[in-house]
Amino acid sequence: MLVLSRKVGDKLVIDGNITVEVVKIQGNRISLGIVAPSNVKILRGELSQPKVDAQTFEIVVEDGLLVAC
Repeated sequence: MLVLSRKVGDKLVIDGNITVEVVKIQGNRISLGIVAPSNVKILRGELSQPKVDAQTFEIVVEDGLLVAC
């Protein structure tokens, strides 16, 4: 992971066609502006993880015995 320090107005350019700009810093929150081609999918980290429904579970049975739920 690359870790950088940036100030408001500073930009990062990724692969020549994606620009990330620090728009605002307020307390422990920052606002980022992202400019990218329309074919680039941009998701918040928590949205890129598969969502597990509270009602969803898996049952594992080995040799007729329940081993995981």
